[in-house]
Amino acid sequence: MAKTENIRYDFSLFGEMDSYLFREGNHFRLYEKLGAHVVDDGKLPGTYFALWAPNAREVSVIGAFNDWDRTRHYLSPRKDSSGIWEGFVPGVGKGALYKYSLRSRNGSVFEKGDPFAAFWEIAPKTASIVWPCDYAWNDGEWMKNRRAQNALNAPMSVYEVHVGSWRRKPAEGFRSLSYRELGHELGEYVRAAGFTHVELLPVMEHPFYGSWGYQTLGYFAPTSRYGTPEDFMYMVDVLHQMGIGVILDWVPSHFPADAYGLAHFDGTCLYEHEDPRKGYQPDWGSQIFNFGRNEVREFLISSAFCWLDLFHADGIRVDAVASMLYLDYSRKEGEWIPNQFGGRENLEAVGFLKKMNEAIYQEFPDVQTIAEESTAWPMVTRPTFIGGLGFGMKWNMGWMHDILEYMQKDPVYRKYNHNKITFSIMYAFTENFLLPFSHDEVVHGKGSMLGKMPGDEWQQYANLRLLLGYMYAHPGKKLLFMGSEFGQGREWNHDDSLFWDLLHSPRHKGMLDWVTDLNRVYRSEAALHSRDFSPEGFQWCDFSDWEQSVVSFVRKGAGGEMVFAVCNFTPVPRFGYRISVPEGGWWRELLNSDAAEYGGSGVGNFGGAKAEPIPNSSWHSLTISLPPLGMLLFKLERPEALPEPVAANRPVSIPVTLPEPAKPPLPEATRRGKK
Repeated sequence: MAKTENIRYDFSLFGEMDSYLFREGNHFRLYEKLGAHVVDDGKLPGTYFALWAPNAREVSVIGAFNDWDRTRHYLSPRKDSSGIWEGFVPGVGKGALYKYSLRSRNGSVFEKGDPFAAFWEIAPKTASIVWPCDYAWNDGEWMKNRRAQNALNAPMSVYEVHVGSWRRKPAEGFRSLSYRELGHELGEYVRAAGFTHVELLPVMEHPFYGSWGYQTLGYFAPTSRYGTPEDFMYMVDVLHQMGIGVILDWVPSHFPADAYGLAHFDGTCLYEHEDPRKGYQPDWGSQIFNFGRNEVREFLISSAFCWLDLFHADGIRVDAVASMLYLDYSRKEGEWIPNQFGGRENLEAVGFLKKMNEAIYQEFPDVQTIAEESTAWPMVTRPTFIGGLGFGMKWNMGWMHDILEYMQKDPVYRKYNHNKITFSIMYAFTENFLLPFSHDEVVHGKGSMLGKMPGDEWQQYANLRLLLGYMYAHPGKKLLFMGSEFGQGREWNHDDSLFWDLLHSPRHKGMLDWVTDLNRVYRSEAALHSRDFSPEGFQWCDFSDWEQSVVSFVRKGAGGEMVFAVCNFTPVPRFGYRISVPEGGWWRELLNSDAAEYGGSGVGNFGGAKAEPIPNSSWHSLTISLPPLGMLLFKLERPEALPEPVAANRPVSIPVTLPEPAKPPLPEATRRGKK
């Protein structure tokens, strides 16, 4: 291999300690060392390139700067058995397109994008882009205090968003919003609606838009479809300045087999398993990472670090954890290989997840990792030192499936399925659960959340208000996919925008007002969030009235606060309904899903009710009116207070306005400043 005249080998960002940690399996900031890095060391500015390709015979960097000629800029292998190839090319700077040309041991030559690229061409183009990020953050106040915002005892109401289809610009060819536009428009909307966090479907670079980002190739780069990495940082910055946390979907379970990507990277199965019984995911037609390889684990953990570090993300939601945990996931007998003990558990993936969570919480103790895990794998959210996987939270898929199955039944049959709404409490505190109504429930012919509800039009809206009210009262953090908050009637289409004109309809506006008030009360009442993961925060009042499909329970705060929830899952109003509550006194009505302002019939309790003592019991009796397909929230007031006159069953809500045009970028003086 001849060295060319215009490449330097006397410069390296990858030092001896980096090499040691890398080979040991403990280097989790590889994005600072590998990939393309613009450097001016005082001699000659240029770009340092470094790539892991231990089985390649030759590696060169190609781009417009050398007419894509693979013979002009060869990289040199390090002499430390790390498998790293490196070289410094003078004169190459920000914006340069590049790829790596590799020759395998069998002599074949092929081109690959940079696994550590910070920026990519817009698909279907496939070149990586030299891109040193230069952004001055202004979210210092949020970053300093976000531990409290992300704490397990804090309210967490998550608005799940697909960047490309949340809102589009009809007057401009129906284009998606840019990151900068989204920061302002999404931020204003989410803040008005009262959500605490947004969760973005994967923004990591992906070749196929229709995968929604779940077929990731650029693990260190926000997709270029909506702007530059700095534009993405600006969006996060704006959301943080508005008091909104940002959670990112992240996919370490599998990756697509596109020729320019990770698959068969250096002529061998470097990132994936060679045996398809371990390395191929049949559900998605993609490759499975080899979690037993140090360098692969470091690659993935470095990706997570990158988003938490450089992009200030407040958490990552790890996709498809169940597919990682089980060797026989979606496989028939004979299509998988047992582990060393003959079991179906993927021990290497278990080790990776534990190490990932340990590393993240050590370096970023004020964030959360959230598992989408759909099985009964034990202790997903328990510490690794007692045998857990170490996640902060887990999606409660069992609760989601049960309650949706229940709600889709005609109310006349619900009494025969009463256990669907009570069983979840049996396991509600075995994990730190987040209750999800996600994108997966409104695609592929499943219909919208509103469309799942039975009955006539009025009953559909009432059922959805009841369902969302029950979710907000139930123990666990909350997640709602975009469009469900105002009752969009058609299922989500990633090629379309949400139907924002529906907000001119009183029923859709009433639904948004209901969700807004649920968020307001959920955030303001400690009883509804401070003990989400503790059995001390929940107490049944009556779960046995299956004949009338009514359940009632109390949520308790650490300071003695008490909120009483009662749900009537039939369209029959029940007047003079007597129910026991733990304490006497005045129970003020906080929320009523049947209030006229939300589109309901107006059956309520004129501000509250007084609980009277029950003879020979420590409990008290409350007599109330239950609205049809309605959910009520009451708060115990101490000391006992007489009700004040009220004008309506609904407290004043946070103002919510119809979507407005994009806000202009923040002033330069606001954007810039000291990091």
